[in-house]
Amino acid sequence: MLKPQPGRFPEVHGHRGCRGLRPENTLPAFREALRLGVDAVELDVVISADRQVIVSHEPWMSAAICRLPSGQPIAPSEARQHNLYQLPYARIRQYDCGLTRHPSFPEQQSEPAFKPLLREVVADLENLSRQLGRGPVKYSVEIKSEPAHDGLFQPPPAELLALVLAELQALQIMHRTTLLCFDKRILQLAHHAVPALPLCLLIEDALLLAEHLAVLGFTPTVVGPDFRLLTPALAAELAGQCIHLVPWTVNEPADLRAVLALNPWGITTDYPDRLLALR
Repeated sequence: MLKPQPGRFPEVHGHRGCRGLRPENTLPAFREALRLGVDAVELDVVISADRQVIVSHEPWMSAAICRLPSGQPIAPSEARQHNLYQLPYARIRQYDCGLTRHPSFPEQQSEPAFKPLLREVVADLENLSRQLGRGPVKYSVEIKSEPAHDGLFQPPPAELLALVLAELQALQIMHRTTLLCFDKRILQLAHHAVPALPLCLLIEDALLLAEHLAVLGFTPTVVGPDFRLLTPALAAELAGQCIHLVPWTVNEPADLRAVLALNPWGITTDYPDRLLALR
């Protein structure tokens, strides 16, 4: 595992493509991120009723950004009824998740967009990379998984992981992929199934790093904390164990500069343009 190099500019990871600029987890967002020059695209994956690997943050249609096939908005109280794990992909594709601007991102340009298959995203970006004459992009693939969702919004962990790994292998991008998850069960299974695959433990609570690693049972390649949890002590602890630090989701210029001072391996941001401007 490589140690962070002082003075090295971190990898730029476009969160859900570039959520601050285009509809999240859609082809327009990933294309724009690639055009901006990100090193890696970060995306989330869930499973449909017909066991397709879908790019989506929630395993349901978010009322904040998605519309019914009829074009009508989705009531927040009914969002989870539009359960992707109970819908075939042909039906999922009929919903629009691009015309409604996310309320937290006023700069986001709305446009028609659907939840794509992982294989569509990869094929599209590989083709665009060639057109732009740039090197192949990396993929940060977050498997969305929660124990409470087993059997309801997702298959059991072993099946969920197997479906994603099979897709990554078929797409021949394993060597450029890091697998991310909050659910330690997924990472533990992946560590045994594909020992060479870089794994990222995502953290969003105040538990000590040592506590997280003790439960995980192995040292991951990457740790991705909520940047608000990041301290010089945590950055130093990770560097001391040769664990790459890739915090999320850092958006404001002042926060980006503060995180840059801690010499992370990468930074995940909704605004890759803002981070690239600091390069």
